[in-house]
Amino acid sequence: MAPNMSSTRSKSASNVNLHRRFNDVSTYVTELGGSKGRVIEKVLIANNGVGAVKAIRSIRRWAYEVFGDERAISFVVMATPEDLRSNAEYIRMGDIIVDVPGGSNNHNYANVTLIVELARLHGVHAVWAGWGHASEKPALPNSLAKSDPPIKFIGPAGPPMYALGDKIGSTIIAQNAGVPCIAWNGADVVAEYDVESGTLPEEAFQQACVVSAADASAAAEKIGLPIMIKASEGGGGKGIRMVNNMDDVANAYRQVCGEVPGSPIFIMKLSTNSRHLEVQLLADEYGNAIALNGRDCSVQRRHQKIIEEGPPVAASPEVWKKMEDAAVSLAKAVGYANAGTVEYLYSEPDEKFYFLELNPRLQVEHPVTEMITRVNLPAAQLQVAMGIPLHHIPEIRELYGKNRFEDDVSDSKSVIDFSKTERVPPYGHCIAVRITAENAEQGFKPTSGGIQELNFRSTPNVWGYFSMDSSGSIHEFADSQFGHLFASGPDREQARRNMVLALKELSIRGDISTTVDYISKLIEMDDFIDNNIDTAWLDGIIASGGIKISPSANSLRRGVSGSSGLSNDTLAVIGATIVAFDQCSNDETTFTGLLDRGQLPPLTLLKMIRDVELILDEVKYKLCCTRTGKDTFEIAVSGKPSKCVPTSVRLLSDGGYLISIGGKSQVAYQTSQADAASGMKISVNGKTVSFSPDYDPSSLRTDVAGKLVKKLVPNGTQLKKGSPYAEIEVMKMFMPLKVEEAGTITWANNEGAALAPGDLLATLELDNPENVSTATVFEGDLDVAGWGALGASDSSTNSKRPHITLRQAMDKVKCGMAGDVLSSDALGLVMKDIEDAVTDPALPVYEIDEQLSVLSGRIDGSLYDELVKMTSYYKQLYANVPKGETSEQFPADKVKHLIAEYGSKVKDESERAGFVALTTPLVDTADPYTKSQAALIPGSERLLSSFIEILRNWITTERWFCGGVSYADAVENLRKANKNDPSGILDACRAHALLKSTVTVISTIIDSISDAGKTDIASTELKSVVQGAAGLADTSPCLTDIASMSGNDTYDRLSQRCRNVLIEESLPSMEDRKNKVLEVVKSLGGEDTTKQIEELVQDNITGSDILFPVLRAAADVSEQLKVLEITARKQYQSYNITEFCPMADQGALKFIYHNKPRASVFSSSSRITSMTDLTRAMSNSKLSDLDRSDSESSLQSAEEKGKVPSDVPRVALLKICNSLGDANALKSILQQFPQYDGSAPPCRAGPANVLSIFVLESYSGDDEGSLAKSIETLLARVLEDLEKADIRRVTFVVPRANHPLPSVFTFRETAAFTEDHLYRDIEPEMSYQLEMLRLTKNFSVTYLGAHLSPSGQVYLYKATPKASALAHDKKANKAPRIFARAVSFIGEFSAGTFEQLLVEAFNAVDSIKTSDQGGDNHLFMNVVSESQSSAIDPVMVEQVVSSILKRYSERTARLGIAEVEAKTVCRLAEDAHPISLRLVASNPTGFVQVVNTYIEAANESGSKRVFKSIGGTKASMACSGDSSWEDLDVNTPYPLTRPFDAQRKAALRSSDTLYCYDLPALFEAAIEKQWADATGKGSQPAMVMFTTELVVKKKSGGPWTIEDYADGSLELVEAQRKAGKNDVGMVAWLMTLKTVEYPNGRQVVLIANDITHKAGSFGTREDVVFKLASEFARARRIPRLYIAANSGARIGLAEGIKKVFKVAFKDPSSPESGADFLYVNKSDYERLGVSRKDLIAEATTLNGEEVFKITDIIGSEPDLGVENLKGSGLIAGETSSAYDDIFTLTLVLGRTVGIGAYLVRLGQRTIQKTTSSPIILTGYQALNKLMGV
Repeated sequence: MAPNMSSTRSKSASNVNLHRRFNDVSTYVTELGGSKGRVIEKVLIANNGVGAVKAIRSIRRWAYEVFGDERAISFVVMATPEDLRSNAEYIRMGDIIVDVPGGSNNHNYANVTLIVELARLHGVHAVWAGWGHASEKPALPNSLAKSDPPIKFIGPAGPPMYALGDKIGSTIIAQNAGVPCIAWNGADVVAEYDVESGTLPEEAFQQACVVSAADASAAAEKIGLPIMIKASEGGGGKGIRMVNNMDDVANAYRQVCGEVPGSPIFIMKLSTNSRHLEVQLLADEYGNAIALNGRDCSVQRRHQKIIEEGPPVAASPEVWKKMEDAAVSLAKAVGYANAGTVEYLYSEPDEKFYFLELNPRLQVEHPVTEMITRVNLPAAQLQVAMGIPLHHIPEIRELYGKNRFEDDVSDSKSVIDFSKTERVPPYGHCIAVRITAENAEQGFKPTSGGIQELNFRSTPNVWGYFSMDSSGSIHEFADSQFGHLFASGPDREQARRNMVLALKELSIRGDISTTVDYISKLIEMDDFIDNNIDTAWLDGIIASGGIKISPSANSLRRGVSGSSGLSNDTLAVIGATIVAFDQCSNDETTFTGLLDRGQLPPLTLLKMIRDVELILDEVKYKLCCTRTGKDTFEIAVSGKPSKCVPTSVRLLSDGGYLISIGGKSQVAYQTSQADAASGMKISVNGKTVSFSPDYDPSSLRTDVAGKLVKKLVPNGTQLKKGSPYAEIEVMKMFMPLKVEEAGTITWANNEGAALAPGDLLATLELDNPENVSTATVFEGDLDVAGWGALGASDSSTNSKRPHITLRQAMDKVKCGMAGDVLSSDALGLVMKDIEDAVTDPALPVYEIDEQLSVLSGRIDGSLYDELVKMTSYYKQLYANVPKGETSEQFPADKVKHLIAEYGSKVKDESERAGFVALTTPLVDTADPYTKSQAALIPGSERLLSSFIEILRNWITTERWFCGGVSYADAVENLRKANKNDPSGILDACRAHALLKSTVTVISTIIDSISDAGKTDIASTELKSVVQGAAGLADTSPCLTDIASMSGNDTYDRLSQRCRNVLIEESLPSMEDRKNKVLEVVKSLGGEDTTKQIEELVQDNITGSDILFPVLRAAADVSEQLKVLEITARKQYQSYNITEFCPMADQGALKFIYHNKPRASVFSSSSRITSMTDLTRAMSNSKLSDLDRSDSESSLQSAEEKGKVPSDVPRVALLKICNSLGDANALKSILQQFPQYDGSAPPCRAGPANVLSIFVLESYSGDDEGSLAKSIETLLARVLEDLEKADIRRVTFVVPRANHPLPSVFTFRETAAFTEDHLYRDIEPEMSYQLEMLRLTKNFSVTYLGAHLSPSGQVYLYKATPKASALAHDKKANKAPRIFARAVSFIGEFSAGTFEQLLVEAFNAVDSIKTSDQGGDNHLFMNVVSESQSSAIDPVMVEQVVSSILKRYSERTARLGIAEVEAKTVCRLAEDAHPISLRLVASNPTGFVQVVNTYIEAANESGSKRVFKSIGGTKASMACSGDSSWEDLDVNTPYPLTRPFDAQRKAALRSSDTLYCYDLPALFEAAIEKQWADATGKGSQPAMVMFTTELVVKKKSGGPWTIEDYADGSLELVEAQRKAGKNDVGMVAWLMTLKTVEYPNGRQVVLIANDITHKAGSFGTREDVVFKLASEFARARRIPRLYIAANSGARIGLAEGIKKVFKVAFKDPSSPESGADFLYVNKSDYERLGVSRKDLIAEATTLNGEEVFKITDIIGSEPDLGVENLKGSGLIAGETSSAYDDIFTLTLVLGRTVGIGAYLVRLGQRTIQKTTSSPIILTGYQALNKLMGV
């Protein structure tokens, strides 16, 4: 019997050496070590996780006890990147940290070569490998022993490790040593173990191995099922499979082979209902071995230990003693040294035990043995490795009842005979629980992720350790075990209870799942309490459905309080709030993290609306979570946004969430995040709530990170429910995946693929999808407090104080502007709250009272009392009187006065300064209420100041993003401005992410400002919430800033709105204009009448919008006729009026007028090569009138023969009618014309007179067509009278109700007095100035309205391409575009008048209320001057128009105006011929305006007018224009696609570059900008660039080839050639640049690829142009510039063969499967192959038909193949020479390939565009790959 424990402890207490310490390790080893003693002071830990933590802690505790220095032993630890990122605990504990490769353990902790090399490099004395990884690899101790110097392995030597660590070898040794073994495939093997070499005979070992699946099946039949297939080198649950069915043997065998590659395999009988007991061994290097009691490890899952306990109580003491003796004998038999474990299967009923294996290492559960024996095993291992005998290890001596130390260790009395000496009894009982990152509810699948909280409190009875703390994480390559708990007690039951309490108090929160709750319930089961367990017990529980951890679903039924005290609906809302908040927060953290790393974060990270799906109790909640503030959300059922529940969430310091719903707060923790296999888990009020994952058996996914090892079935296999389909490797283990339903599999991933949680492996077409039960989608209203319609949950506005209502409303607006969601409905409610607050007369009272409350006791008492008395009085007043029924306003100015008065009486300056500081907030609060001028809205000024602040903040944010700046550039600019403040960038981007939402708020504010500006402050009608605010003018800077914004449709619409508001504010009101006209009317009658009217007309104050208001306001008919005279003088400015005849009695005005002579044209023989030629030609006889004299010819082609000569007097009669009925007396009106009664002859050229009827009565304006028909009927009755009166046109002008402009109907004699719809609403005298017929050919035109401006009239039309036009231009833009037609009558053309009309036309286009103005809009401006008397220089006109259009190029582009056309008639002198000048401006490059100038000239036949470009203009001399209107008829319809647009789009599409003929304009613009930026360096020349094209021509004329170049038959000539006339894909120019440095000009040669010509490829003709142009530059010694955008040497297509070849597909029904060959039929082969030799082919048969398989294509077209390479060599050599001779520079504006790239390299100096401009230098490898070599 062992000595009594109490006597032992008493004896030890008297031991004088009980607490003895040594100076150092060397002294310790010298005194206690034997003949093999060695000093170990530096140890490499070749392990990670809990193993490394336990070893370091144990050894340091021993070192402190023995040496008084826990650092006496230093540790070198290995750290992978994954362990470093996971903040592993052991890394912080190490003395030296060594970085090692990451990934699976074969790259690090199991890599023997790496471990040995690290041990050598760091000079360690020993290596501790613990368990797992390399701990059982004999190569490790063997390699360490062979190193120089030798390094000790803390464990057994290589030979015994190999013999016993191998499960096969150890079983052979055990059975031959007489140890009982269970039936296995090597039971008949007899062999003798060689202790010296540590080996078994190889033949005996191989005889015991199973080497194939067939062998496995045979052994299984021999042994009998059930069996275990095991890898001899496996462990920790790896390399072991239980098989109950012969059909599964082969598959299980292969799985074991895969988990432990290269390991020998054996098969043993499965002992059912057995226990797993193990003996802990410790042996020294002197042949001593002892058993340190043992452990019961029967609670296992898939043969992996879950719970361990000791000492084992299942076996009787007698049997247990036999098991220990057998284990010790086995260890001694093989010469084992250090710690090891012998494992047995124990059959409790018959008390028999069978040898399983000997683990030649320390086991993870070894602390169980430590707690019951008090032996520190890692320290004992170290001491054994130091060569210290077991009987000298202090703790071993105590275990056997001896003193820790003896005074004389050399005394033989210190030696212990372990075979005869009893151990002390165990110290109570110990139960160990492994803490693993596994999901017990999903079959213990490993999980990985971060840990947010790990809270464990040790007690005297419970101890534990973990591989990380709350800041750590479990990575995918780590062992799933990260902690171990050990509970002790005097007996098993008390130890169990202590463990239960410890597990309940253990708190682990993070991204992982743990087994804590599961095991806590497991050890409270009756079977465990009664110790009625075996190795199959836990697997049986799992197979039967497992243990449910989360609360029962029945306890959480919807609407019924469960364990959490909340309904399911409330729990779903809490869960959704957590998910949405975390998503938003995490995405923002990711956003700032990307910013910190210099990367571009996507705006999608800033989504404010999150869709969340949660399943609880088989109900799926689809919820839409909208973030409305920093920590507020609105939770609605998806698809039903009309109702929601507001929630708020605040993050607690411990990681919890304080969530408020319906006025009640709940504290929640997220204990596990959702993944593909498990739903999110939260803890609410201390109770766990588990949301289920979505069940979709048709999607086969992995729920863990790992690798797809093998597909168990091929594609298309029909699988039964539960069938395995794949194996994945997870945390060093192979796991089978099984289908949950029957169906057909389709693979979506490949073997070897790395998998992340949730990755799709395959899809399953279900056999019976209708049988799959899915969660019911929740519908209806949530049973949650606070649920209701938007805004319904808020307290009634009437119950709130107005200042609180206003504050909360403005807070919502500011949150919306900061990037949170403020929907249109919510904005409407907020604006209603704002309106209620600012119109409440009590608002200033409560705001002032709030500020006053903080001054109590801080300011003079009497002043305070007086102010309080005032506010109290008005509070009472407004409380007793309903809102709106009192006119008494709060006297805010009196508050300011009282404070100012008191302050003036304070004499002491410091005291007065203090008083001012105290009262300033109060004064500032009162101030806005002194400036609100509308009694109806006392808070208007107060609100306006808030609105202005919002506008300013919005402008500050959006300035970074507007103007076409890309998001990437905006973020980069923000980064520069906020170098140390990423949150500032985040705030700006958050606000910008919801631009459309914030623009809605801004638009609402702008509308309020606009409405307030239009409303009389005295009005009693509420039109705006800022109505009557004195600071409305202060909004102009903000509106101006917004008006200048552009970049996309959102900015454009808002800026347009602001411009409209600013324009409204800047224009004189209609009332002012009307009064001005009436004032002039009343003063008419004197000698200066004509002068007064002309001034009125010149100021453009009159207009059709005020015509009828003025007529109605006139005092009598006489004044009405004066109004008509003013109107007539304005409308007939393009005619010569000679006489007015008022007819007051008939309410009519008659006057005589003549047509002016029309502009002349140049004859077809005129050559206008310069402005000088133009000046000379304008005064000679070459001008022709083409036998026409009336500019009205552009109206109707039918009127060509009926023009009214300028010498014929014409009569116009303007008649006023009260209603349309009065117009029935047309006959009497017509009698007033002299032709009616024959007193004057009719015009010989056709009718000449006009009649205008002005109807005073308004019509509804709903149906203009009906009104026009009524007038046509009226005119039809008097057709004969109209003819007698010689009437050419009748016009009816009728006012429209609720519309400022009247309707205008025109009826012409040429159309039998039916309406001309094209000219409806256009004043007829102005219609022919608009050239409307040019629109109608290709477009359907819709009138959008007219805009009167101070300088003219602007008409707007929406033009939609006609189907007939699209049929001819199929690639044209089909979208509608805007045509603006502006007409201005001016006395004298000037820069100011033209610019004013241009700006007004822009404003008119801006005012169109359309979301898309397109990109092909057109503006036509006809500037009609007094050309008969005024001289205008055409050169001046061109310069003025060009400079102004360039100045406004940015706005032109923003408005989508592709072309601006300006027309004017001018003459050099008063007696010179007038000519029509036309200037056309466009911006083809997007960078610079190009202006082309044309005149009207006769065509060659002299039959019509055409456009002729003027040479010598800036555009022509600089080659910056395209002259695309050259020789077009002046009436040519506007095309759908402008000339050269196709080429420009092709260049942009192919390489994001420019059309080559647009390049000179860029050079010109760049030089002009250089001059503009230069100060003090002289004035800019009128022409900064002269350009001529360099064209290759054949000397004898005609087409040319490279052979002509070789013959010397070509020449390079300078020519002024029109754009697009090239037939070669290479263009060159000679340019003279007048730069600041060279104001007199310097020449350069510019060479460019035309990427629109055969993709910009280099053919032989392109090479010749390049060569000759480069030689030209070298000959003149001038710089050579090359613009590169090309496709390399041309690889042509034989078009003839391209049209006839066919493809022989491998499978015609599946072309993607590939093709066998290309072929042609027999007739095509005879034509192309035999006759023309265009191809080479060989006969073959396809589908029974003879075809010819193409082997070679030759082709007949030039420049198809290798001949182009000859030209490439030509220009490569030329470029190399050019670099040596002259300055060369290459600008890469698009991709440049092959020879193009080579030219870039040879030219050396290169400027490359930052985007879409790769330089692709191909070589022989690329060419060989292309050719298939």
